[in-house]
Amino acid sequence: MHGVRRTRDTQQALAAKRERDKAKLSTYLALTADILSRKKDKDWSREAFNLTTQLLSTHPDITNPEFYTVWNYRRNILINGIFPESSPEEINELLNDDLAMTTKTLKVHPKVYWIWNHRRWCLGHIPESPGSADTQAWRRSTWERELFIVEKMLDADSRNFLAWDYRRYVLASMPVRRSEKAELAYTTKKIEANFSNFSAWHQRTKVLSSLWTSGGVERASSLQREFELVQNAMFTLPEDQSAWLYHRWLIGSDKATLEREIEVVQTLLDEQQDSKWCMESLVTYKLLLLKNHMPSGSQESIDATNQCLTLLGQLEELDPMRRQRYRDMGAQLKGQ
Repeated sequence: MHGVRRTRDTQQALAAKRERDKAKLSTYLALTADILSRKKDKDWSREAFNLTTQLLSTHPDITNPEFYTVWNYRRNILINGIFPESSPEEINELLNDDLAMTTKTLKVHPKVYWIWNHRRWCLGHIPESPGSADTQAWRRSTWERELFIVEKMLDADSRNFLAWDYRRYVLASMPVRRSEKAELAYTTKKIEANFSNFSAWHQRTKVLSSLWTSGGVERASSLQREFELVQNAMFTLPEDQSAWLYHRWLIGSDKATLEREIEVVQTLLDEQQDSKWCMESLVTYKLLLLKNHMPSGSQESIDATNQCLTLLGQLEELDPMRRQRYRDMGAQLKGQ
């Protein structure tokens, strides 16, 4: 902490810490060796299952949720040892226990892929509800709860790309699907809360593409709303790439749209004269005009080419790490 004087540990304290670390390492290595030996011997017992729980989640000192081999072994224990001797009710309870266990683990390790992967596996093995006319009751309740949990996690960290990817899996696989319009509203909420939420912008491209294809929304009017949303983001955070990439996805090759958006971006560049993203976007959009709407050799083509070359020269100075890329673009443009 600032303003707090640091105190040096005594030699005795350092020695004690080394001994504690040594003991933890010894315990970890012994537990790991035991688990891997049981895996090699195809031990599908409850005892082996409980040992994997300790290593992956519950041991107070030596948990390692990134040990994917142990996650694989845990699933094999369930499939080969525990599930065959369990009732559907017991299997459902076991899987929900694993979901609860990994929820606690994700609070500490939210970006460990193997935890999310195990949750997918658990969801995929929820059994049908026996003795009921509604055989999907367990699955439906579990998947709906799972969507609620992952959205709570995104409330805590709205840009966790693993959580977004997992959420897409849940949405695509749950027995009762959420409507695409509801999903569009969800991405709007996330984007308006944080314009730099790349995952929310990306999810929006997926939802809108589907809605446009299915006729769920009218393309022309929704495009206008999308441009208003993304322009708001661009003017608010001109240095952030998320909105610019979405803007490029939206723009297409229509001449009127390109000319209108070039004017918008130029207005922003006039305000933010060192904006790399403004310059790159202007080059991209002017190149689209050159390719699709300007006759070769025409005055407007010559003017647009010179404007692009000027911008590329400015980008070389502004973004020296990508200088060669801009030079190559300029050389290619001159050779056309």
